[in-house]
This record gives sequence, structure tokens and C-alpha cells, in this order.
Amino acid sequence: MKKDNSGNWFYKLEKLHPYKTLLYLGMFGSGLIFLFLAIAFMASQDSPDMYEKFNLPQSFIVSSMFLVASAYTSTKILPNFLMNSLAKTKRFLTGTLMLGLAFSGFQFLGWRELTTIGVDFTGLPSGSFLYVLSGIHLFHLIGAMIYALVLIIQIQKSENDQVKSLILLSNPYEKMKLDLFSVYWKFMDLVWIVLFILFIWMFHF
Repeated sequence: MKKDNSGNWFYKLEKLHPYKTLLYLGMFGSGLIFLFLAIAFMASQDSPDMYEKFNLPQSFIVSSMFLVASAYTSTKILPNFLMNSLAKTKRFLTGTLMLGLAFSGFQFLGWRELTTIGVDFTGLPSGSFLYVLSGIHLFHLIGAMIYALVLIIQIQKSENDQVKSLILLSNPYEKMKLDLFSVYWKFMDLVWIVLFILFIWMFHF
């Protein structure tokens, strides 16, 4: 009798495409980095109310709204590709990219606000962690935005040619690339939400 391995996560891991395995391992490694830095950030506080006199930068709040909105647009990319709609796939990819760029811009404004209120990279003992945590997250997100731009250009070159469109839509590898992008983008959304909640807690906002 054939053994059912469907519930064995080792078996499922072995069946994953190597690119998916690398992505999941990369997200796991990144998650550990953010976890250790967040713990170090909390442990570096001289007193539990050291940020009480400061306000969380308004730009961080606005940027978070943009990133949450991008989580929605990223979920629409793959379903539209599976429905053979390259135009809508490109539209939601572009929307996700634009929201990511808006998030990035407000992150820079947030850092400027931190400097203005006296929380700079060398000021408070734990001030540098605010920049490091948000900066590393932005660095990861920029990589995803570059990849999104590559995907958009690829679709742009194919959508007006029926043969190229058919090849693109029928290629499982292209589907996987969009899937990996969506998974990674949602992961970065989740990481920022956790960091944002941590920042709110530290600032008693």
C-alpha cells in the first residue's frame, strides 16, 4: 500500500521548486535578523518611558497606510494572470510598485522627522535602532520594487503581441515568478506592521 506523504512537511519541502525554497529560506533568515534587532532595540532602552516625550513621526503612519494598501494590490496580481489578463496583471503590479515608492518616500520624511525631534542616529542610546530597523526593511523592499519593475517591463513587451502573450501566460515559470513576488511582498508588509506596532508601543502613541 502506497504511503501518503501529503501531511509530511519534509515531503512538501522536497517537492518545492528550488526558487521557492530559496525564497522561504531567505524570508526565514530575514525574519530572524528583524527579530534579533527588535529584541536589541527593546533591550537598549534606559527606561521604559524614554520615548514618552516624543511623538511617532506622522510620516511613518502615512507610509504604513500606503504599504497596507499595497498588500491588497499584490494579492490581485496572480489571480489576474491566471485569468489570462496581462493588462490587469500589469496594472496591479504597477499599483503595487507605486505604493511601494510612496511608502519609501514617506520613510525618508519619517527619518527627517526623527532628526527634527532629536532622535538621530547617534542621539538616544537606542535611537540608531529606529533607523536600522526601518532602513533594513526599506532595503529589502527596494529589492522587491526593482523586481516588480522587471516584471512590468517583461509584460509590457509581450501584451501587444498575441504569440508572446500566449507564451508568457502558458509558461509555469512566469506564474511562479509572480507568485514569489506576491509572497515576498506580503512578507515585507507583515514585517513592517510588526515593526510599526513596536514603534507605537515604544513611543506610547
